[in-house]
Amino acid sequence: MPEAPAAALLVQAFVNTVDVELGTDDVDTPARLGAWLAEQGLLDPDVPIGPTEFTAALALRAGLRERLGVPVGDAPDPDLLRRADEVTRTLPLVVELGHDEHPAILVPSPELPPLQRALAKLAIAWSTLVGSGEATRLKRCPEHGCHWVFWDVSKNRSRRWCSMRVCGNRTKARRYAARHAE
Repeated sequence: MPEAPAAALLVQAFVNTVDVELGTDDVDTPARLGAWLAEQGLLDPDVPIGPTEFTAALALRAGLRERLGVPVGDAPDPDLLRRADEVTRTLPLVVELGHDEHPAILVPSPELPPLQRALAKLAIAWSTLVGSGEATRLKRCPEHGCHWVFWDVSKNRSRRWCSMRVCGNRTKARRYAARHAE
């Protein structure tokens, strides 16, 4: 079973800060977003987050979440993708060419303010997954009461639900009931 790379774990943790099933959001205030980013090592804990920056972070999260529904057949909301793209356009990146045995890497532009640097690192994590082809293993559960994001460990990348026992059974039970109601 392929283990999730660090980039996948970071993106997964970010988008799973909202729990659709429980109706909770771990980053529902600027202070809680700052604390979460600090826990991830992306931001110093004493950096204040303003309302515009907070809105940008939530737009990025929503866009990533929408995009992660594509591998399981969900059509993403183009407005959420557009808003996320607007955020990433404000986050210039720099290619460090690398030296010795260290390869070239993308890094946030040094002149970015702290929160934008943190968001740029999230965007870099996503682009790393896309560039490596591993983005197709990171999926959003298609069960609309769930939408939890998970790492697909199946050999052929065919896992559909976050949990077959819960979400898979719910979906199959609804299909069965719909067929027999006709």
